[in-house]
Amino acid sequence: MKAVGLYKYLAIHEANSLLDLELPKPSPAGREILVRVQAIAVNPVDTKMRAPQDKVEESPRILGWDAAGVVEDVGQDVSLFRPGDEVFYAGSFIRPGCNCEFHLVDERIAGGKPESLDFVHAAALPLTSITAWEALFDRLGIDPDGADHARHLLVIGGAGGVGSVAVQFAKQVADLTVTATASRPESQTWCRELGADYIINHYLDIPAQVNELGIDGYDYILCLNDTDEHWQAMAAVIVPQGRICSIVETAALVDLGALKSKSATFAWEFMFTRSMYETDDMIEQHRLLDRVAALVDEGKIRTTVNRVLEPINAKNLKTAHAEIESHHTIGKIVLNGWGTA
Repeated sequence: MKAVGLYKYLAIHEANSLLDLELPKPSPAGREILVRVQAIAVNPVDTKMRAPQDKVEESPRILGWDAAGVVEDVGQDVSLFRPGDEVFYAGSFIRPGCNCEFHLVDERIAGGKPESLDFVHAAALPLTSITAWEALFDRLGIDPDGADHARHLLVIGGAGGVGSVAVQFAKQVADLTVTATASRPESQTWCRELGADYIINHYLDIPAQVNELGIDGYDYILCLNDTDEHWQAMAAVIVPQGRICSIVETAALVDLGALKSKSATFAWEFMFTRSMYETDDMIEQHRLLDRVAALVDEGKIRTTVNRVLEPINAKNLKTAHAEIESHHTIGKIVLNGWGTA
């Protein structure tokens, strides 16, 4: 089968940073489904995993954590899917990624593809949807059925992959009042189109901008852009007993003391936790993706594709990695199809 992978961890402009490969087609066992991958999306985690280091792999490392495709075969314990089903999923951080023609994934972390979307537009959603859903509704404790109506949420980094979905969930599912940060006119327009009520610039003084909006503070803050840089600003604008969640690792120790007087809560979100530790509730990601698919098919949530490259190969994946490393992407980059033999 065709695949794209690496042996050495190199800067993306290096010739061997990503390679076109031919690998054996795998076979499913247990609760695995074998998916014929039709489209993949690229995320910042891909670039972080490919970033330069001295390690050399004996067998090729396959990256990729966003896919949509068709179930080709199933393991003996599979009960959720059967061959021919169309699925979308983000996969597991501790297993080979989906940048391959045939991919094994545990059925408990895959969902049925939205019927209203093709594979390209479905592939953009899994990783960001799981991350945003878990961050908002599990970590921040927002009610997904609207009981926290009109409470205030600040999304730092609203135009990126996760932010683009989080803004929609916050508006269309939870009915919150949403402030999103975006620094460029095109990213600000994108956030408004997704439903953000207010826009501020994360490169400027956040507390001063919030004060100018007349907002007394935020019940919830979701940080998707540089936790270190924004920590003190978040501590300043969170309300007493508010909740902050971040998906961006820190380079320095987090000053939790800044939250003490407000009895504010801080939590991390890492969407691979359930699959990495094979938690008892792994199947919640299957249910989550099915719910997202229903929201898409009902017209409440839209896909976040903003660029499509064809076909899936090393050259186009290098282009996608380079664009993500520029930190100027809006929405998601998707690669479609494996081309002709």
